Amino acid sequence: MLKGIPKIISPQLLKVLCEMGHGDRLVIADGNFPAESMGKEHIVIRMDGHGVPEILEAILELFPLDTYVEQPVQLMQVVPGDKVETPIWDKYEETVRRFEPRGAKAIGHVERFAFYEEAKKAYAIIATGESALYANIMLQKGVVI
Repeated sequence: MLKGIPKIISPQLLKVLCEMGHGDRLVIADGNFPAESMGKEHIVIRMDGHGVPEILEAILELFPLDTYVEQPVQLMQVVPGDKVETPIWDKYEETVRRFEPRGAKAIGHVERFAFYEEAKKAYAIIATGESALYANIMLQKGVVI
């Protein structure tokens, strides 16, 4: 056990967060995201028993967001015509506001297939059991000042 590390952060996830460098990306994927096929050449961490909001909060306690990009937090856009509500985004915004001085301005939206392409380049993907739709989120790591 370590002090100050959220209990939800597994040893594998802590190692990955430490290994990541400035500009590397981390995807926290919902249960419908094709994590294994997107991450087949990268690291996939299984956290099926947890939801994205609790993982996001624990990670942002440790993880600096990139200050050299306008929006280091990216969400997958709802496909035009898809009648899906995204109340989980409000939870993300609340969490990001607590850890990031830019608040909601640090959050951007990426078209679905562009998000997939960026996810294929991510350092790691966390596969969760999140059941909310469009709950995928990508974080770009910054530096500790």
